[in-house]
Amino acid sequence: MRFDSRGLVSTYLSQWMPTGDTNRQAVGGYFGGGIIGAGTDRIDKIAFSDDTKTTLAATLSQQTFQLAAMANSGVAGYFTGGYDSVQTSRIDKIAFPADTKTTLSATLTAATYTLSAMANSGVAGYVGGGQPSTSRIDKITFPADTRTTLSATLTTARFDLAGMANIGVAGYFGGGQDSAELSGIDKITFPADTKTTLSATLTSARYGLAAMADSGVAGYFGGGLLVSTLISGIDKITFPADTKTTLSATLSSARYLFSGMANSGVAGYFGGGIDSVGRTDGIDKIAFPTDTKTTLAAVLTSGVRSHGAMADCGVF
Repeated sequence: MRFDSRGLVSTYLSQWMPTGDTNRQAVGGYFGGGIIGAGTDRIDKIAFSDDTKTTLAATLSQQTFQLAAMANSGVAGYFTGGYDSVQTSRIDKIAFPADTKTTLSATLTAATYTLSAMANSGVAGYVGGGQPSTSRIDKITFPADTRTTLSATLTTARFDLAGMANIGVAGYFGGGQDSAELSGIDKITFPADTKTTLSATLTSARYGLAAMADSGVAGYFGGGLLVSTLISGIDKITFPADTKTTLSATLSSARYLFSGMANSGVAGYFGGGIDSVGRTDGIDKIAFPTDTKTTLAAVLTSGVRSHGAMADCGVF
């Protein structure tokens, strides 16, 4: 079945699902690339059926870090930009359900790293911000995988930000840094792709945070770094009013440079990053709608930071 107009994210990625919908065949979430000491091309997969981890035979085109990810759920996921031996504009595509990798002929407008991405699943993915310092937002239109650049831009040029989306309605880019850490959240309204800035802001300015969404319900921004202070808190943006609350649940450890994805309607996942000890392989799970936190027994193949994440939540 094709997506309707309610359409997902991601540096992260989540997908719309009506409450109580039991027809969806959610598959899994993917954590790809990053730094494990050096850059890596590895892609780990978390099966949503039992939260077990496997590692794909397919790899990224290069050992890439400081990249971003998004997905056209039920069809394919995309790992975009980043840094290998140099900054890159490359877009790798992981086709579902075979998890095979190809590289798009389309590229980002410019080689960019420390960027973020989210998607209006079934329609298009959006890649925003990054370094060299930019406010640009590129759009990858599904299924042709062609790239255009929005006339709308982020409020300021920024990097180390996070993105998530309410499918068919709007995508959100939050936090990051320009000359200082930021707390603002920009909203890209679909399908016109116009930008507004929320009156609600993150609880504190931060960069290196992660985001995911329970599409149709709420989006979540977790963790990050403010100057030298690591953050464990998780802010929640409730749709459609775009009001902000802060969860009583927190990450297992304060961390930054990690990533998030979600099995929309079920749970969101935050994995990897750097905490006070160093790179971590742990994965925290936020169960919807209670917003309770558990930590998976499964871990990423190794401690990793500056990676990307996206999810295949299936089709309806």
